[in-house]
Amino acid sequence: MPTVLRLLHTRYRVNDLAASVKFYTEALGLAVSRRHTSPRGAQLVFLTTPNSAEEIELCQMPAGAEPVKVQSDLTHLAFEVENLEVFAAAAAAKGYPLSDGPTKTSSGSIIAFLDAPEGYEIELIQKAR
Repeated sequence: MPTVLRLLHTRYRVNDLAASVKFYTEALGLAVSRRHTSPRGAQLVFLTTPNSAEEIELCQMPAGAEPVKVQSDLTHLAFEVENLEVFAAAAAAKGYPLSDGPTKTSSGSIIAFLDAPEGYEIELIQKAR
């Protein structure tokens, strides 16, 4: 059976594209790689993550579309950070405090969460050393 070659991107639909782009670039340090309008009229922004080939696609549908309602604990993105305490302090200084954690896991890693504007959870992981 044929297999896929690689993961290219993950899409998150949002209500406020500008607020979401601001969060992902300011709080997480991601970079906008491109923007365009889809054939259906949706505004799309692709974000790159350091040391990763996969992108995150943020999508805002045209006016009149059903608003996004993110169900609690439905999905999240997880990012590795070098030092969770330092990262959390920098994010909080920019107005993005942790919503949960930090918590030490049984493996010795430390995890915490930030909430993106639409309610998507962002997990931050400092791997055990």
